[in-house]
Amino acid sequence: MAMNESKAEDLQNQEIRVREQLEKQQYGLVGKHSSCKICTYTKRSIKNEDVCYKEQFYGIRCHLCCQMTPIMVCNNRCVICWRDTSAHTSIKIDGEVDDPKLIIDGCIKAQKKLLSGLGGYDGTNMDKLKEAALPKHFAISLTGEPTLYPKLGELIKEIHGTGATSFLVTNGLQPEVLERLEKEEALPTQLYVSVDAPNEELFKKIDNPLLKDGWQRLQKTLSLLPRWREKARTSLRFTIIKGMNDILPEQWAEIIKLAQPLFVEVKSYMAVGYSRERLGMDYMPRHHEVVEFSKKICEFSGDDEKSRYKIIDEKEGSRVVLLMKEDFDGRIMKFD
Repeated sequence: MAMNESKAEDLQNQEIRVREQLEKQQYGLVGKHSSCKICTYTKRSIKNEDVCYKEQFYGIRCHLCCQMTPIMVCNNRCVICWRDTSAHTSIKIDGEVDDPKLIIDGCIKAQKKLLSGLGGYDGTNMDKLKEAALPKHFAISLTGEPTLYPKLGELIKEIHGTGATSFLVTNGLQPEVLERLEKEEALPTQLYVSVDAPNEELFKKIDNPLLKDGWQRLQKTLSLLPRWREKARTSLRFTIIKGMNDILPEQWAEIIKLAQPLFVEVKSYMAVGYSRERLGMDYMPRHHEVVEFSKKICEFSGDDEKSRYKIIDEKEGSRVVLLMKEDFDGRIMKFD
């Protein structure tokens, strides 16, 4: 009994340390297991300096975007993750979970507080800062794996109920959750599936999944994407690591063929946070290298010119390119 009490106390102390660390890193902690954090590009947009590639690619307005997560644990331990993966890995969340409305209201409140310091900066666009108090876009992508939150469908509906859009980023290891979102009519505005490897061997090396059948689960998710194209804007995000997964473009292309997404983002690994202790600057491909590798993937992505994906847009500062079969008017979303 004493040993169990000691273990419980150790876990509680670890949780306290992690939360204190996150607050120092300017996370806005919400409830028991959620958080938001001001994206660098949100700040830059409010200061009229720059915008995120998502604004350029899709029309998402940076100053109105709330980067958040309903859960801060993940079932992968990716080498590219900016978090301390030793402190936040799990295949599920334990205990009672917070209500979706509490999470969204808490994130809006935390976002406003985290942005308040910009009011004293000379270069701040005060109109944008005022508008930022009520986010119109929720990027469910900050940290952790959102599909581990059991009320994800209710959360997305809560977001849409405010008139905002939702971008859900998942590692694809919970296809049953995504199927449930479809049944609940709660698919996000744009669904991102992150893919870090072109085959199972590299997947296990890079993503270090807690689930033994992680690769098979990811394949199941990818196979489901074609049927959701009419209900959500489907996206794949390939994170390219120099000297590790920047190989076998034909295998990356097979992933595209399986998923048939509306969009494919090919993006450089960025050496930030704890990932610098595992990898570092040498693993970051330059933008022109991302472009050249993307062209190779495109060559294998279809049997003819019409079915192949092409480079439609790019943002050099973010080292990212956008691939599509063809551009269309609605790519850049229009908002009131």
